[in-house]
Amino acid sequence: MRFLLIFSIFLITFNFHSQNSLENQFKDIEPKIIEWRRHFHQNPELSNREFKTAEKIAKHLESLGLEVQTGVAYTGVVGILKGNKPGKVIALRADIDALPVTERNDLPFKSEVKTTFLNMETGVMHACGHDAHTAILMGVAEILSKNKDKINGTVKFIFQPAEESPPPGEEGGSRLMIKEGVLENPKVDAIFGLHIRSGVPVGEIHFKPGGAMAAVERFVINVKGKQTHGSEPWNGVDPILISAKIIDGLQTIISRESELTNEAAVISVGKITGGVRFNIIPESAEMIGTIRTLDPNMKSHILKRMAEMTETIAKAYGGSATFSSTNETAITYNDHKLVSKMLPSLKKVAGDGHVKQIKAETIGEDFSYFQELVPGFYFYLGGMTKGNTESFPHHTPDFKIDESGMLLGVKAFTQITFDYLNH
Repeated sequence: MRFLLIFSIFLITFNFHSQNSLENQFKDIEPKIIEWRRHFHQNPELSNREFKTAEKIAKHLESLGLEVQTGVAYTGVVGILKGNKPGKVIALRADIDALPVTERNDLPFKSEVKTTFLNMETGVMHACGHDAHTAILMGVAEILSKNKDKINGTVKFIFQPAEESPPPGEEGGSRLMIKEGVLENPKVDAIFGLHIRSGVPVGEIHFKPGGAMAAVERFVINVKGKQTHGSEPWNGVDPILISAKIIDGLQTIISRESELTNEAAVISVGKITGGVRFNIIPESAEMIGTIRTLDPNMKSHILKRMAEMTETIAKAYGGSATFSSTNETAITYNDHKLVSKMLPSLKKVAGDGHVKQIKAETIGEDFSYFQELVPGFYFYLGGMTKGNTESFPHHTPDFKIDESGMLLGVKAFTQITFDYLNH
């Protein structure tokens, strides 16, 4: 009995000192992640062009004694940390690319970088928070490398380029990393990602089990009619009119055929072109748009019906039309079992009342392709100053985050790693 009492006291004392040591490490890492984030913010690089970003990441991982792979999917970096004992393999992912946006902030570390993107002069800016994601994961790598004795298994740090899509004609992003074997050697058992949000208060973590973000499809509809003088429409077939009828018809797929109480779905035509002159009914027209879905069965039904409706409506008005679609991202699908297992870890670092379940969103994220192959959990991290009631949206020139929110991201990834690998 005396032995058990002494052993229990030892365990309590050990855990106290261990936790205290970890808190000191978190305190020491915060100024570093802020410094890294500011460096990346001031030196942003576009998708598949993140050369200097990758170089800085690789140097840091190498300084920690990790096994480092560079040039993955052009500019991606992968670090591998093996714990003191064998076990499962966990992957933590951060995206590293910036956007063709000209910054309008007055930050002392604002981006002044200029470039040519798709033949247009533009600024380059971390207008989505990827600079913060990169700094957070570098911080996690440093913390975990100092605590290998607490790790039963292996951690893969995936710094992914081109989340915002590679340039036209190039491969990139998570799909190319997967193609090049990032989830193998060693084989990943589960993957985790986070996204800092300018509209979520600092200190909060938001999540949704199942479909959290939408599958994104880009579609093109080409309509063929018969050209004629605008004063004599009866001598031709009007592809502009047919396009209008198709647009109208497509919306009934959402409003009348999609079970919106299950999940949200969106069909939007973003561009329509046709004709060259006010008094000529043209021969053809083209529509380009996006489809957003959160349920695989709904996605299949919507694509099937769009193809059928496009062809049928065009034929009814004497013309013809073709429908094609390209997958941009899959559904960001948070594995239910993994979410249930890891929620206590998030609550442990953020506090029970600061971890909130939210509704799905119709934005897309290419982290989804990792989740198609291994169980994954993607959550949001607060980046809005407490007390603020409004924020600037992502992908805008005025986007900004409160850097005090980043440390919670380090703590969340660290706790998830310990709990996943050791239980």
